[in-house]
Amino acid sequence: MQRKVKGKPPRLGLIFQRFNAPLFFVTFNTFQRQRFLATDEVHRAFVEYCRRASEFEMAVGRYVIMPDHVHLFVRLGVGSRVRLSDWVKGLKRHLDVPLRAAAQCAGAMAGQKLRSFWQPGFHDHLLRSDESYREKWNYVRDNPVRAGVVRQADDWPYAGEIVVIDRA
Repeated sequence: MQRKVKGKPPRLGLIFQRFNAPLFFVTFNTFQRQRFLATDEVHRAFVEYCRRASEFEMAVGRYVIMPDHVHLFVRLGVGSRVRLSDWVKGLKRHLDVPLRAAAQCAGAMAGQKLRSFWQPGFHDHLLRSDESYREKWNYVRDNPVRAGVVRQADDWPYAGEIVVIDRA
């Protein structure tokens, strides 16, 4: 019997993992949408953590790191025993290291007691078709253009692809 948590829909993970490894579109935000993520240090830490996802039978595909939020595509391997929520928590903790260093250097947190750089939780969407992956990626890829930080999506330095996970 699956335990029901009030306000949360049941997951279809077990069904999908038997036939096709699930692909999730994940978004998480900074606390109060503060704009401090778009740095080379955060980008390096993000890529480092995501490259190690294979150790957990996971793969991170395309991603965009915006100043105040992150979008990424994550595929859970068939038989993966790691929950997506635990992996995202680990990613946030890993990104805390360069964020703390930058905040201390800039004195950005002087006089403030910030308990976390992150909004609690994250948003995830289970993708069910090739078309939705393309549509989501095209939307995400253009985020920096819509935000007015670059003229063309290819000019944004904090985006890329760790592993090719496109559906055939």
